[in-house]
Amino acid sequence: MVFSLQWVNTWRRGAREETSMARVSGLELTLENWRDLLISLEEPPYRAEQIGDWIYRKKIFSFKDMTNLSQGLRQKLTDAVDLILPDLVKERTSLRDGTKKFLWRLGDGATVESVFLPHATHKTACLSSQVGCPLGCAFCATGKGGFVRDMTAGEITGHFLAMERHLGASVQNVVLMGMGEPLHNYDATVHAIQLMNCQEGLALSSRRITISTVGLVPQIDQLGKDFQGRIGLAISLHAADDAVRTRLLPINRRYPLQMLMQALRRYPLPPRRRLTIEIALIDGVNDSEQMARSLVALLRGIPVKINLIPLNPVPHTALRPPSEQRVEAFQEVLTRSGLSCFIRRRRGDDISAACGQLAGHPTSLIRQEPSPPRS
Repeated sequence: MVFSLQWVNTWRRGAREETSMARVSGLELTLENWRDLLISLEEPPYRAEQIGDWIYRKKIFSFKDMTNLSQGLRQKLTDAVDLILPDLVKERTSLRDGTKKFLWRLGDGATVESVFLPHATHKTACLSSQVGCPLGCAFCATGKGGFVRDMTAGEITGHFLAMERHLGASVQNVVLMGMGEPLHNYDATVHAIQLMNCQEGLALSSRRITISTVGLVPQIDQLGKDFQGRIGLAISLHAADDAVRTRLLPINRRYPLQMLMQALRRYPLPPRRRLTIEIALIDGVNDSEQMARSLVALLRGIPVKINLIPLNPVPHTALRPPSEQRVEAFQEVLTRSGLSCFIRRRRGDDISAACGQLAGHPTSLIRQEPSPPRS
């Protein structure tokens, strides 16, 4: 990312208007960006590492509190750079499993949700990438609320940093499975991942970052080129039949199963890595043993692990989860065929924090028509 230096030139002329200054979002700057910024401010570039340490290690977001920087530099940065985290509006905690759901207010008043999942050996953050979602999947509360806008890279990393600061603990795993389709907001999502992954940023291992997508084929190909398969990829598949999948995921009209499977086969997975296939099982829709056999044939030769997710309840839909017996019968077909398959235990559904249940809070913003996915 290249930031604008218009404000720097104005500042140097001594004619900067406070009200019209174009400010930089510090949560979107890479280490190299910080160095360039410091040079433009006639400050030593090594300060970039110190600033990164304050932001990403110490969770300090006021330049005035960065005590190993000079007073002059702190003032320059305060004048030029925003380090604004989203505001926490509401927090809910599952009494059943300790899952937490957060509602965040972004700088323009738009709101998004994220989820914290505590495990015995690690902690996971489920992050959003869009305010709302443009794809309209039949079983997802986010899409039923419509689309407002894409999140910026700084907002994506920002609500993760805000979660860590609020919890007072580091979170080791990140899944972009919250509100929105991450690959529909490709540039911001990738930039946020780079900030999370780099050692000068959040220093999260690439093996601990996963993107979930409904299957935007050109973006899957681009992700493979950009990260060479190092980032985890989960595919919301949900059916092995085009007619059923189109009913559940309208995007299947643009990228039908054959096209999607071709993209998964050419995705550059490192040795011993697998793609994750997500199947939300819905009573009477995609839970038959015949659908399971079709899934076996569809995925043959692709290194995958399969998560079966009995549908989480979503308001204003007649769709329901199948019985436990039908879920187990579906799993049995897959495992007998040699596929690695797990039934995902529900977490956070009592606070509407499970897959497909995030909706955010209604905003006063006018919904925008989404731009089509890049092709």
